Amino acid sequence: MQSRLSAARIAMFLCGCAAFLPLYATQGILAELAQSFAVDARHVSWSITATTLAVALVAPFVGVLTRRWSQKTVLVAATLLLSVPGLMLAGANDLNSLLFWRFVQGMLIPVIFATSVAYVGERWQGAKVTEVTSLYVAGTILGGFAGRFLTGVMTQYLGWREAFILLALLTVLIGLSIHRLLPSGARLIEITIANSRISMLRNRPLLAAYLVGFCVLFSQIATFTYVGLHLLAAPFNLGVAALGSVYAVFLLALVVTPIAGKLASARPPAHLVVFAGVLGLLGSMLTLLSSLWWIVLGLALSSTGVFLAQAAANAFVTSTARHNKAGAVGCYLTFYYLGGSVGALLPALLWQRWGWAGCVPLIMAAQLLVMLIAWFGWQPTDSTDKNAFKETADPSITRT
Repeated sequence: MQSRLSAARIAMFLCGCAAFLPLYATQGILAELAQSFAVDARHVSWSITATTLAVALVAPFVGVLTRRWSQKTVLVAATLLLSVPGLMLAGANDLNSLLFWRFVQGMLIPVIFATSVAYVGERWQGAKVTEVTSLYVAGTILGGFAGRFLTGVMTQYLGWREAFILLALLTVLIGLSIHRLLPSGARLIEITIANSRISMLRNRPLLAAYLVGFCVLFSQIATFTYVGLHLLAAPFNLGVAALGSVYAVFLLALVVTPIAGKLASARPPAHLVVFAGVLGLLGSMLTLLSSLWWIVLGLALSSTGVFLAQAAANAFVTSTARHNKAGAVGCYLTFYYLGGSVGALLPALLWQRWGWAGCVPLIMAAQLLVMLIAWFGWQPTDSTDKNAFKETADPSITRT
């Protein structure tokens, strides 16, 4: 019995890896894709937007799609199916084909996410839920980094088509591993993690939290999409493999998330968001310097700020939405990924004329807006709500 539970924990970790392995895979190879399809960065940045937009659009309907099958069946099927658009990306002959298959990837990713969260809630109880969900989050962090890093390395030494083939093969391997490791027998349940309601948009504190999520991923995607183009150009002239290594700053989330839980147990979530915003602003300013090491430090500070803000938003949403927490989380995710979609596109207008120096003020404006929305829009919660952070800071919403 103990071995089955350990295997299930490993399977949850792999589910996180599978969901985020392809999500931002094109972020570090935009220049290569632009050159292959003879387009500029503004057009090829849609390769990120297409996926995040699909996640945002599909998330509210995941419950309808998954109510008839067991959770294991859905997880294995969705993971294996995720490899299909990955393979099709390798054969894309034009940008439109690439964008179509990236959109298909985005349609499958929230299925894995929502089913994983539902499976954890069904199989484990009490403190075990937080423990296992932490493993899932660790998987999303590693998957997000590995997707960027492996794509960069493969693109530099073999080509971007081979990079997509590798990610697709890894996804198949992960899917087969989940099938072997995950115990069967969980009862059929309806997944409502993304079942948001119009009434939640009328709740001003929750709406403020949704806007925080929008701005947080906006700043994150804008930063790491366009700083990549900045580092590929003179005077840095990084290769795509070296650029992939820069994304290792995301691994800080493995350390930051537990620390965020401890911090928030003593302070209101809005205070943590303000601290996160200060880190983000400082990090953005450092990326304007001419030294690569200062830029990497700036990216580390910015990403740390994102993880802190995400943890605070998670705590606030789950403590504020007392009657439909799952629906509130789903609504938050929709706003969150819509923000990422806009963050991949809007800075392109500034990049064309002013480069990275033109993008930074826009990113800093979003970071400042996060602080203002949280400070003035989040009503103080009861002292008992602050303790809920320890249970909610590292589960479903902390994303990279």
